[in-house]
Amino acid sequence: MTSNNSPIVLAFSGGLDTSFCVPWLKETHDRPVITITINTGGLDATAARDLEAHALALGAQEHVLVEARPRFFDQVLRFLIAGNVRRGHFYPLCVGAERGIQATLMAEVAGTRGSDTVAHGCTAAGNDQVRFEVALRTVNPSLTVLAPVRDNAFVRDAQVRFLEERQMPVPAKGSAYSINRGLWGVTIGGTETLDSKASIPEDAWVLSPGALATTRAPERHVIGFEQGVPVSLDGESLDPVALIETIEQLAGPFGIGRGIHLGDTVLGTKGRVAFEAPAAEILLTAHRELEKLVLTGLQQRVKDSVAATYGDFVHEGKQLDPVCRDIEALLESSQARVTGSVTLEFRTGSVFVEGVQSPHSLMAATRGVYGEAAGEWTAQDALGYSKILALTGMLQTRAAGAES
Repeated sequence: MTSNNSPIVLAFSGGLDTSFCVPWLKETHDRPVITITINTGGLDATAARDLEAHALALGAQEHVLVEARPRFFDQVLRFLIAGNVRRGHFYPLCVGAERGIQATLMAEVAGTRGSDTVAHGCTAAGNDQVRFEVALRTVNPSLTVLAPVRDNAFVRDAQVRFLEERQMPVPAKGSAYSINRGLWGVTIGGTETLDSKASIPEDAWVLSPGALATTRAPERHVIGFEQGVPVSLDGESLDPVALIETIEQLAGPFGIGRGIHLGDTVLGTKGRVAFEAPAAEILLTAHRELEKLVLTGLQQRVKDSVAATYGDFVHEGKQLDPVCRDIEALLESSQARVTGSVTLEFRTGSVFVEGVQSPHSLMAATRGVYGEAAGEWTAQDALGYSKILALTGMLQTRAAGAES
């Protein structure tokens, strides 16, 4: 118990864990609770209204909704695109990348409400507990961070009983699958993802159930980029958030961007999760091909190495560390000429890049034609170049022969 009467600011999703936390925090700490939901995608107006009503019914003093999709894109997603970031060369960080933004905004709301205490409903088994707490303590080291479910090892049955005894609304059990949705995609966890043997059933996919059962007629679309940022779709200028949401609507029914990611958790164990990320799949694929046209080989090599590290930091909740600002500066610099258009064909289960155009094309800049004709060099130049490149191998062969 504490005599502090300032509110506790609780990250609120409306699920069982955070629903339980509202009355438990009020009773245990004898303090008001302000719930906060930070929209980084996947939350429509109806769902937002329902969340507020649910929070107030549980006894929250106030419910705060923060629109954070533009900030999420500007501060995180544009760098994931610039770096072509896929964890394990596969998973586009659909969910988890937003935790740093959410923690930052949560700390800001706590400051405006005069609170020194924040709380979340994470368990001890997942990544988000680490992401939230690393970010929260970085933003404001003086904050007290409470995690009732984790720190007291509350199981679901006990939480349900706690709410029922107080005649408070219990969230519907719903699907057997745990679903998290954001601007960059959807993750789905269930019995099948607890081991490495099998996929989730077809009806468990959120954006594309049944999408692969029949072949859809292909669709052609053109995505425009300016300095690495997607800015248009089929010639229509769109802000990045609207563009991402539109692509998801168009590509989701094709089953594009499906996968099951097997990788290392923040805690060091192996984890597995199904995901649907049609917009991420299409934008990362298109951006990568545009970069191949306008960046030098050395630029791509160096950028790929730091981008992989950046993705790891974001995954681990370390994106507020100054080193991420350093990497972002390099990524931003690398995008100066990543301007142009990419023509793609959406197909059932995949996306195909038909062509790429840019005013900064390095392919168009040469007088040579690959495999057909020399340009800025002669046949003798090519012969000499090949001899020089072979020199190291020749010396190694001779040296090996002399030792034998």
